[in-house]
Amino acid sequence: MACPANHTAELNPALLPLDWLLGTWESDEPGEGCFPTINPFRYTETLHFSHVGQPVISFMFNAFHAESKKPLHRECGFIRVQPGTNRVAFIIAQNSGLVEIEEGELTGQQLNLRTHALARISFAKEPHVQQISRVFQLRPDGRLEQTVSMATDNHPLMQHLHITYRRSS
Repeated sequence: MACPANHTAELNPALLPLDWLLGTWESDEPGEGCFPTINPFRYTETLHFSHVGQPVISFMFNAFHAESKKPLHRECGFIRVQPGTNRVAFIIAQNSGLVEIEEGELTGQQLNLRTHALARISFAKEPHVQQISRVFQLRPDGRLEQTVSMATDNHPLMQHLHITYRRSS
């Protein structure tokens, strides 16, 4: 059961540089996914970023197959900012059994993140993910864009996902 966000809590000053991310975002058109070990696919996704006044943002990402609407991928976690810097960390748990910490930098309204630490359940499907990098960017038209690249045991870092979202709340 999800805990409701406290919408009356004042935004912690440490999060002011990320206030543009807060709210709910829905893909405005299907995103595209590909990787050498899978068939290309199209997906839709909802992102929800919230806070309760602490110096941390909570998030939940839910992806669905664009045609069948079947659930695909879920990620949830927290975003922290190192006080007094532009350094940002995402702490992420994925329904695939992967847990990771991505760290990077915030430049204006763009987040560039890369795997810092990674762990997986003992029976995770192979080939294993070895690295993820992602970029979130708020575009001038107000849409949010996300590009995710991935490396596995068998393949170097390459683009895996690309999608854009519009703010829905």
